[in-house]
Amino acid sequence: MPEQTFDIVILGGGPGGYVAAIRAAQLGMKTALVEREHLGGICLNWGCIPTKALLRTSEISHLLHMLPDFGFAPVEVKFDIEKVVKRSRAVAKQLSDGVGYLMRKNKITVFDGSGRLAGKQTLAVEKDGKPLATLKAPHIVLATGARARELPGIERDGKRIWTYKDAMVPQKMPKSLLVIGSGAIGIEFASFYRNMGAEVTVVEVLPRILPVEDEEISTFAHKAFEKQGMKIMTGVAVKAAKKNAQNVTVTVEVGGNAQEITVDAVISAVGIVGNVENIGIEGTGVKVDRTHVTIDEYCRTGEPGVYAIGDLVGPPWLAHKAMHEGVMCVEKIAGQNNVHPMEVRNIPGCTYCRPQVASVGLTEAKAKELGYDVKVGRFPFIGNGKAIAMGEPEGLAKTIFDARTGELLGAHMVGAEVTEMIQGYTIARTLESTEAELINTIFPHPTVSETMHEAVLAAYGRTLHF
Repeated sequence: MPEQTFDIVILGGGPGGYVAAIRAAQLGMKTALVEREHLGGICLNWGCIPTKALLRTSEISHLLHMLPDFGFAPVEVKFDIEKVVKRSRAVAKQLSDGVGYLMRKNKITVFDGSGRLAGKQTLAVEKDGKPLATLKAPHIVLATGARARELPGIERDGKRIWTYKDAMVPQKMPKSLLVIGSGAIGIEFASFYRNMGAEVTVVEVLPRILPVEDEEISTFAHKAFEKQGMKIMTGVAVKAAKKNAQNVTVTVEVGGNAQEITVDAVISAVGIVGNVENIGIEGTGVKVDRTHVTIDEYCRTGEPGVYAIGDLVGPPWLAHKAMHEGVMCVEKIAGQNNVHPMEVRNIPGCTYCRPQVASVGLTEAKAKELGYDVKVGRFPFIGNGKAIAMGEPEGLAKTIFDARTGELLGAHMVGAEVTEMIQGYTIARTLESTEAELINTIFPHPTVSETMHEAVLAAYGRTLHF
């Protein structure tokens, strides 16, 4: 095969990879992108986007059940799960096709195949086991993403034991469901299926659900989920699963005692594993730590000219973090001025359950652990006019400040539309705002965002509406 030469080659067309490719093309680099499945990667095709389409459906289901509260006659709520899934897949396809358009618009050469490092500044591409192309470039970015981790003895079969992919395309609606793991993925699916009428049990090995969130927010969400009829079990170890044609029985250990839970299906949501296999890193300077590639602050691996971004590298494993890494990495390669390492504490986290959860920066416990003297403000949604008018009075905004300097150390929210609002606090952290700027910012009325302002005021004893 004749060699093809580029300035940069990116392996993987997910959010990190395709954004890196676009930025490289914008900077005048001759760019190639290699993707073995679908442009947009897991996020657009099997993660962020199609799950939000499903969750929108479940939100509508919830609202339809609330019709009498808004003065409407009640209706019998029915749905067609095949059509629900079809809409979700159509949304994913539309956005994946959109990435293809962006590749053409930016004159990025896309190779439909698998790639692997094949010597210095070389990436070999193959399709269906046959050589497709040999790409030469001084810069190669690995963006191969990750896949679902499986528990021993509870491996996916696609029928009774599901990963997130199976959970997005159910052939029929399960009457009962067990979700293993209460991180963002597990809780989002638990929320979707519960709001669509399934009996849902969530089991978590750690002492509380949503373990990366502030404990107060986690506790609030826990109570809200239980109020909706979700069963939540924490401090639980999953031991085994026994399947038959009708259901699956999972054995769990609670406080040293074994207990069996029988359900129609199980969703395993216990983390991810980096896709480090078959990409040619053996014998190179690329180092792997617990299935994820090790990088420096500018995404450089231990192999000169080889970089890594996104879910392939360290946490947090979020699409927007991957996109930011892709841009930062490429700009550093291009010699751009004022390229700064990513500040992990400024990356917002969002969970699109009901109620939604969003956060940025340090939790209260972490801030205290690091030695900060903190001022903490809280404001409940029940004190917000817009939230009450929307019929969404359950929620809480929480802020954490450095008592000495006034720095906003962290912000944590649970309630309606908080995934949209958290960006206000994220901008404040990026701008290194103190309480003075936030207190003197005028928030529009009536909006749910006023809870953000009140939570700042509360930290300094100035709450107005509660």
